[in-house]
Amino acid sequence: MGGKRVNRGTHAASWLLGGAAAGAGAVAVTGVALAARGVRAALGGRPDSAALAGSPQFRDGAFRNPAPPRWLPPGSGKQAARELLFGGQPRHPAAPVPLVVPSGPAPAEGLHITWFGHASSLVELDGARVLLDPVWSDRVSPSRLVGPRRLHPVPHRIDDLPPVDAIVISHDHYDHLDMPTVLTLARTQRAPFVVPLGVGAHLRAWQVPESRIVELDWGDETEAGGLRIVATPAQHFSGRGFERNNTLWASWVIAGERHRVFYSGDTGHFDGFTRIGEQYGPFDATLVQIGAYAPSWPDIHMTPEEGVATHLDVRGGLMIPVHWATFNLAPHAWSEPVDRAWQEAKARGVTLAVPRPGERIDVAAPPQVDGWWTTLS
Repeated sequence: MGGKRVNRGTHAASWLLGGAAAGAGAVAVTGVALAARGVRAALGGRPDSAALAGSPQFRDGAFRNPAPPRWLPPGSGKQAARELLFGGQPRHPAAPVPLVVPSGPAPAEGLHITWFGHASSLVELDGARVLLDPVWSDRVSPSRLVGPRRLHPVPHRIDDLPPVDAIVISHDHYDHLDMPTVLTLARTQRAPFVVPLGVGAHLRAWQVPESRIVELDWGDETEAGGLRIVATPAQHFSGRGFERNNTLWASWVIAGERHRVFYSGDTGHFDGFTRIGEQYGPFDATLVQIGAYAPSWPDIHMTPEEGVATHLDVRGGLMIPVHWATFNLAPHAWSEPVDRAWQEAKARGVTLAVPRPGERIDVAAPPQVDGWWTTLS
């Protein structure tokens, strides 16, 4: 990623997470039988390279990261794969994850954030609502038969979501862009899908109306519900099948008249976050990826400590960690990401909120971290 240097860890992650979040390659190879079950449709569409050629991020037929890949020793990617498949870490909660069912809409004023699990979140600020990376499916895979399975139910029926002003997608991996969820939201909501360049090809393949697709390059922005929504850089990769990096990935700035939120999407840590903080911060709250990391994947997923550093880089107020608890996508223990994030936040003086799935957080008056997950580890 970025030039011709090969990052073996990223290639291993492509196989483990890849377009199909640890299952796409195996599924796609099976061909016709599984295609009949919807796999082919779930793979989405193919972006038009000619239409992407004007992006500074698109070179030699692929999107590139803002920072060069970090060198890793040979064999580190294979080691991560072995740990993921055969490691002895406790990668499931020992008891059911407690859920909170939201009751009624949030007040029109202020800033409230509801985390539904993994990266799926609802941001309610200044009278508008933005849905981030909604995934309601049981598996994050092109097939309902294989792939990482949900570790807890979604705490809120998708049909019961309030009307939203925008549906923001960070990138096209299956744990962030879910075809069944998109199809349902296309039917039940009227909001535009705000996506990075190229991701619109998947939505068009799924018959989402063109009028509801907004594709943005890094630095581009759109308006929805009185909010300013800006695509900002991230350090990751993309793909839903065998092709890689033919769609862009992004972090996001959501700014209202009085409040601002930063969402990291999936990313490695890089110096661009400082520039985002300088240009768009400070932020009242951040939603930052802390899970699904491995030593051989530094360019695509942050460690919890790097997540806290990112929160500080962008000049965040309240940090809400996401991308943990819901799907097994990496070799670490189930609760390790939030344990480490909590320790690092305390060490660096960061205000942290760790909601149960479905719990609405009032950013102006966040609850104390109570360690609810520790009884499940």
